[in-house]
Amino acid sequence: MPKPSTAALPTDAALPANYEVALQELEALIARMDAGELPLDALLVSYQRGAVLLQFCRDKLQAVEDQVKVLEDGVLKPWKTP
Repeated sequence: MPKPSTAALPTDAALPANYEVALQELEALIARMDAGELPLDALLVSYQRGAVLLQFCRDKLQAVEDQVKVLEDGVLKPWKTP
């Protein structure tokens, strides 16, 4: 019996260049998954890649938040909206 193919989007693929690229790829993955047209193996691989991208985005956001804290003398201040 042949093995099912699991090669679609490797979870260990290179990380995106930046937050915006990661978010764009994540949104595209979600759209394909929501369409319900992916075979089960591809759905699993897409989910795993999405988890990697989500963690990447969270890490980037945390790094920015940490930088803002430093710039604000260690106190996180609320954003002022115009």
